Amino acid sequence: MDMIDHVTRAHRELVDGERKVVTLSRRYDAGIEDVWDACTDPDRIKRWFLPVSGELKLGGRFQLEGNAGGEILECEPPRRLKVSWVMGDAPGLSEVEVELTPEGEATLFELRHTAEVPPEMWDGYGPGAVGVGWDLAVLGLALHLAGGEKVNEQTFHLTDEGRRVIAAAAQAWGRASEAAGVPPERAAAQAATVTAFYAPDEETRA
Repeated sequence: MDMIDHVTRAHRELVDGERKVVTLSRRYDAGIEDVWDACTDPDRIKRWFLPVSGELKLGGRFQLEGNAGGEILECEPPRRLKVSWVMGDAPGLSEVEVELTPEGEATLFELRHTAEVPPEMWDGYGPGAVGVGWDLAVLGLALHLAGGEKVNEQTFHLTDEGRRVIAAAAQAWGRASEAAGVPPERAAAQAATVTAFYAPDEETRA
C-alpha cells in the first residue's frame, strides 16, 4: 500500500466553533459488514488499533489500552457507532462517532470527533492534534482490511516513510483549517507544530 496515497485520498473537514468538530472520511474496498466487524470486534480492533476492554455494548464502558475510554452512547449495526471519549484528566466534552455507508462493494467510512478544546491548545496545534492520530488509526484499518500487518506504533515515526506520512497528514489538516477560515500562516504553523509533536527530529528526541 502507498501510505502517502492513502493520506491523500482521505477527506478532512473542520468546524471551528465553540465546540471543535474534525471529520475524516475514507472509502475502503471492503463490504460494510466487514468494516463494521473490524471496528467493533475487540479481537480485530487490537490488530489495527489498540487492545480494548470493558462492557462492549450499548450503555457499557470501554477502555483502550494506554489511551482513551468512555461510554458507548449509540450503536446501530452495521452503520453507526458513537462513544464518549475521555483521555486522562482532559477537560470538556469529547465524543467520537463513526458512520459507515455502503457504496456497491465498497464502504464509505466517516469518523467525526467533537470536543471542547482549551483555547491555548487549539491555537498552538489546531485540528491536527487529534486529526493526525486518527489518520494513523484509519491507515491501520486500511492495512488490516487489505490483509496487511499493523505498523509498529513505537517505531513508525522514526522511519522515513512514517515521517512522510505524519507530515502529509499534518499538512492536510492545515489545509482543512484554511478551508474553515483559519489564516494560512497560522494553519501552517499549527501543521509544523503537530508534525514536530508526532515525529520529533533527532535533536528534539535527544
